[in-house]
Amino acid sequence: MTAPTAVSPSDAHAADAGAVPHSGARLGLALAVICSAQLMIVLDASIVNVALPAIRTGLHFATGDLQWLLTAYSLAFGGLLLLGGRSGDMFGRRRMFLAGIGVFAAASLLGGLATDQAWLIATRGLQGVGAAIAAPTGLALIATTFPQGAARNRALGAYAAMSAAGGAVGLLLGGILTDLASWRWVFFVNVPIAALVLLLAPRVLKESAPAAGRLDLPGAATATGGMLALVYGLSNTSAHGWSAPSTLGPLAAAAVLLTAFALVERRSPAALIPLRILADRARAGGYAMALCLGTSTLSTLFFLTQFLQNVLHWSALRAGLGFLPMTGAIVVAAAVASRALGRVGVRPPLLAGPVAMFAAMLWLTRLSTASGYLDVLGPLLLLAAGIGLQFVPLTALAVRGVGPGEAGAASALVNTAQQLGGALGLSVLATVAVDAAASRTRALAAAHPGQSAAAAAGAGAAHGYATAFGVAAGIAVLSLLIALVVVRRPARG
Repeated sequence: MTAPTAVSPSDAHAADAGAVPHSGARLGLALAVICSAQLMIVLDASIVNVALPAIRTGLHFATGDLQWLLTAYSLAFGGLLLLGGRSGDMFGRRRMFLAGIGVFAAASLLGGLATDQAWLIATRGLQGVGAAIAAPTGLALIATTFPQGAARNRALGAYAAMSAAGGAVGLLLGGILTDLASWRWVFFVNVPIAALVLLLAPRVLKESAPAAGRLDLPGAATATGGMLALVYGLSNTSAHGWSAPSTLGPLAAAAVLLTAFALVERRSPAALIPLRILADRARAGGYAMALCLGTSTLSTLFFLTQFLQNVLHWSALRAGLGFLPMTGAIVVAAAVASRALGRVGVRPPLLAGPVAMFAAMLWLTRLSTASGYLDVLGPLLLLAAGIGLQFVPLTALAVRGVGPGEAGAASALVNTAQQLGGALGLSVLATVAVDAAASRTRALAAAHPGQSAAAAAGAGAAHGYATAFGVAAGIAVLSLLIALVVVRRPARG
């Protein structure tokens, strides 16, 4: 599940230059097109979750390798978002929006046709490339299409709600498609949506004026490569340990590449992350909170899905239905936060959101093989409230006051933080869960020799998930501390 990237509703100079007024009906259709594209992109980040057991069987994945079906997408998406946002600023946002949707659709079709593991992982990465272009340019198009004020605030609220709900909808739709059709349809479903967006977008969206400049390809390469090496190294710790060459080598490469990225950004006249974007303390705090939100959210949804299917032995469809209440709760919370911005500013919802997420994670640490759905539903609703309360305020806060020509880069940085946070969080928490599960399984086998291996494995898995939720609770506390210390100005939406 992914938070929206957005252009600040108060940033008139950067985004409104060259904008052409639209009629009310055309504005509504334009918003529907942009939101449909965002729903498809966000949905794809979670729809594969429920289908993972079927994919593992169909393409003979090792259990540990399944993680790459999520991280390949997240890393390509997050690592290239800044470049995608900049490309929209330079070459025209509508043009790049259409290009991104086209790449995404082609990758989805190829993914549904995959016959081996490498093929499917590669198409997941290509989907991430398309999403990295389409997501920031689509959000920036809201600012060039909708006039500043109430109309743009409502559009941002609708976009944020669609983004927030997309992850939960993906879990539900993934279960339906996997059980009633095939896992391949979690990829094929994107094709008709993308075709409709490609048909309508040129008719309802105006092109933006290109900005002068160049693309920071060295920055994109070092950032994406560094994050890929970091996640790969972290994912190897469970199987090989921290001292193994297969762990230390990628981690060392990550340190070199990320250091190179920092040096490139300091010296490049076309930096992906202009330092002035990070100069504002409140904005930088918003980016940090987005990182924490992504870390907790993607990992929690992944582990909850695994718990329902692997421990409680639910079908993919039943697991997807189990997440249905989450969708409504996220939409309601996002709507409440959107309406509250003008009255109370961003700080109250940014404090309440992490508190709700901490309570949800703490509750989830109590899960066991004896748990039922009611033990999941309560924390699921709390988690949804925490996610929904943060989406719109983070969107408004993190991109407030960006300069002309930087709307795409600033909006992309929000989603970059979320995507990379999700990839890093999943690799770290998966390692925590696997290690805790293995330790508990061995302990149970030694203490109860007569216990079946399946029962010990189920109890061990439940303990591993609960341990991961405990670490996620700590991340929610960190997010709350950032809001308390950094987001102090009463900025209003």
